[in-house]
Amino acid sequence: MSLTNEELAALLLDLESDRVERKASASDRSGIRRAICTLANDLPDHQAPGVIFVGVANDGKCADLAITDELLQNLAQMRGDGNILPTPRITVQKKTLNDCTLAVVVVEPAANPPVRYQGRVWVRVGPSVQQASAEEERILAERRRGRDLSFDMRPVEEATLEQLDLEFFKSQYLPSSVAPEVLEENQRSIDQQLASLRLISNAHPTFGAVILFGRDPQNYVPGSYVQFLRIDGAELTDPIRDSKELAGPLHEILIQIEELLKLNIDIARDPKSSAREMIKPAYPVAALRQFTRNALMHRNYEGTNAPTRVYWFSDRIEISNPGGLFGQVNQGNFGQGATDYRNPLVAEAMRNLGYVQRFGMGIPLALKELRGNGNPDPEFRFEPSSFLVIVRPAK
Repeated sequence: MSLTNEELAALLLDLESDRVERKASASDRSGIRRAICTLANDLPDHQAPGVIFVGVANDGKCADLAITDELLQNLAQMRGDGNILPTPRITVQKKTLNDCTLAVVVVEPAANPPVRYQGRVWVRVGPSVQQASAEEERILAERRRGRDLSFDMRPVEEATLEQLDLEFFKSQYLPSSVAPEVLEENQRSIDQQLASLRLISNAHPTFGAVILFGRDPQNYVPGSYVQFLRIDGAELTDPIRDSKELAGPLHEILIQIEELLKLNIDIARDPKSSAREMIKPAYPVAALRQFTRNALMHRNYEGTNAPTRVYWFSDRIEISNPGGLFGQVNQGNFGQGATDYRNPLVAEAMRNLGYVQRFGMGIPLALKELRGNGNPDPEFRFEPSSFLVIVRPAK
């Protein structure tokens, strides 16, 4: 929902509105992120965007802040830097309202609350920003509607909590997702903790929970595995050196694929050097890591039995997944920091578990690694129902 200049100007003057946060400068980055979190959670249930005005004091007076491109970029990057999960929908613009030039951050209410900033749920209560109580988190969770949910947040009606590895959840996932002091203070039941993190719905595990740490995820999501082939030649019909199916929960697949990539990388040597003088790998593992994680995060898990594929030929590596580009990501902005998530819960979990440092940077990081290693740029093939990246060895 976009806001007109007239609506923005009215909100700027309304000192009582709980849809508005004012900041005289952008120096309080933590405060701005908390404000984004509170407006995305929309505890008062306005069902309308909230606004952060940067460049205006609390009393509404203009702070005469220089609104530079760098400031706008820094504000926009707060959306995808992984501190606020699930990723909020925001727009950042330079505006002149009531004779004051400022940065305007418009925050849409989250479709899948609660939203956390650094493991804590923040809400706006009147004019103040507060950490949400258990009851307030419950209210936010109950607002989620089945028809609005992504596939990974829908309940698996035939599954029970027994299908989840709750020990992994308690020992690994929960401490990485919720601030330690929050865990100590709340002492919530396992059901409450799972529900707060969108891992159960209506007492059933969500598809995302099953994919992430289910005991038998392929029973409920048949395509949620990786097919790996190492081929002696440049054609699929050539002899197969190695074949593996990497199955199980996603956190185990990520470990398995990392080990497999490292084992299969050949080292290119200068023929004039000794055998010990290794020059560079045929492929930088860091680039392959980004491409495979990208495929597992963004693939379509719904309505397909197709796996994520890693086919390693003598002259190239092909990494493919079912599901084309999603949402606001298109061929024009792909690989330039644009982000959108077919599987927001899976993306959030990969960030919490340390497999993603910053959203929207996987492809740029992979390109940097390839170029630094002397590999040609990869080839991307975009289809409506699939995505393929072809990586060739270093020259």
